[in-house]
Amino acid sequence: MTSLSIPGFTRHRVRVDDGVSLDVEAGGTGRPVVLLHGFPQTRLMWRHVAADLAVDRTVICPDLRGYGASDKPAETGPEVYSKRTMARDVVRLAAELGHDRFDLVGHDRGALVAFRAALDHPEAVARVAILDVLPTLDMWDAMHGVTAAIGFHLYLMAQEPGLPEAMIGASPDAFFGHFLDVWASGPGAMPDAVRRHYLDACAAAVPSIVADYRASAGIDIDHDTADRDAGNRLTVPVTVLQQDWGAALGYHAEGLWSAWAPDLRHGTVGCGHFMAEEDPALIATEIRALAER
Repeated sequence: MTSLSIPGFTRHRVRVDDGVSLDVEAGGTGRPVVLLHGFPQTRLMWRHVAADLAVDRTVICPDLRGYGASDKPAETGPEVYSKRTMARDVVRLAAELGHDRFDLVGHDRGALVAFRAALDHPEAVARVAILDVLPTLDMWDAMHGVTAAIGFHLYLMAQEPGLPEAMIGASPDAFFGHFLDVWASGPGAMPDAVRRHYLDACAAAVPSIVADYRASAGIDIDHDTADRDAGNRLTVPVTVLQQDWGAALGYHAEGLWSAWAPDLRHGTVGCGHFMAEEDPALIATEIRALAER
């Protein structure tokens, strides 16, 4: 895998579970904030935002379980890649680095982990920012008709083990490269070396990436449904930034998020899905603003 680092940050290897360690880079001083990457990326997506925040924050950027240079345990059961398990990883990681309470920012898949961490661990997560994703239950409800073709990968990776791994593994650059190309607003935000790093990292993690997505069509739905039925909500300040997909897919994103987050600031952005790379100054500003709530 092409190895790239966040300039000025220190690399750590932190054990968070039996047989599972996360690869992480940390830097800066001040109030801690943990940044969780999305698909099909690694912690490198935060390189610009992390450097900005490290001026006055302690910034922690892990590769999620199953991604990048972190361990990729076998999918021996649905809980291995549930967002509940991945959220617990993050809380344990922060504690091992000396932080029992921290702000949490997640993009895409990392945002689903951040959502679960804030629900399960309000004593640890002080504030949460969600970038360009819907809650799992609302995401599946929003997908319907031909517009659901935009999320074809969700349905592919929801299948039983075997078929999706074989299909994606047959041409991983074509599969993962498709999303890097079509989800960006333009080619400038992702240099060739960074794109190659993402493609290499994903090609080496096909089974675990599929397992992560498979969990969101199974056990994650069970966990989120239980919380919704019990009336559990996010009790911390929440910022949600998204593209304006509502008109295309027929949902009101702010309304969906407000049902989960009473203390919500919702905004739309003018860039593409990879907003931390396309407009890092905006994202850093929003994270700093969240810290003041």
